[in-house]
Amino acid sequence: MRSRPGKIVCVGRNYAAHARELGNEVPARPLLFLKPASAVVPSGQPILLPSQSRRVEHEAEIGVVIGGRCRDVAEAEALRAVAGYVPLNDVTARDLQRLDGQWTRAKGFDTFCPVGELVSADAVDWRTIVVSCTVNGEVRQHDSADHMVFGVPFLVAYISAIMTLEPGDIIATGTPEGVGPIVDGDSVRVELTGLAHVENPVYRRNAESS
Repeated sequence: MRSRPGKIVCVGRNYAAHARELGNEVPARPLLFLKPASAVVPSGQPILLPSQSRRVEHEAEIGVVIGGRCRDVAEAEALRAVAGYVPLNDVTARDLQRLDGQWTRAKGFDTFCPVGELVSADAVDWRTIVVSCTVNGEVRQHDSADHMVFGVPFLVAYISAIMTLEPGDIIATGTPEGVGPIVDGDSVRVELTGLAHVENPVYRRNAESS
């Protein structure tokens, strides 16, 4: 994924076990929020820890990349609008998320959305994708897309009934259980197993990089 998307539409609590690990209920309908395109970085570039937060965490996700403009698309037709899938790290300042009560600041810092290379939708059935996260080689998260509360076709249809999805937009489909802290000096890898990965070092933000 080389260029920035127009928008990143994120889905919260889309794996039941992750909702439970944070003490939340599984939502009755998709819980949506937006992440700014300015947060996107490619593999190899650092995740910069902001001074405002004392608890930054990884969230490994399957990103759905939109290939064609769609609005009010039917669920049965939704996959036609999908160009492919990317590994995505929805980096989150957990303490700020809890403090603010809404998630824009916690999710929106520059470098808080590492995104890997595109896997063509023609090459894979979304239901078979396995997403994982390792930190310094230690497995933290590992789960399959078929454990999502809301699957890819439903999400594309649901979101397109709210906002027009444009080519290049990304839907971040939620993270499985196992989220945890990342600190200065770590290396974080999010992988769509056997397909693509995004790997980033973690640095503390300083005056020169702010």
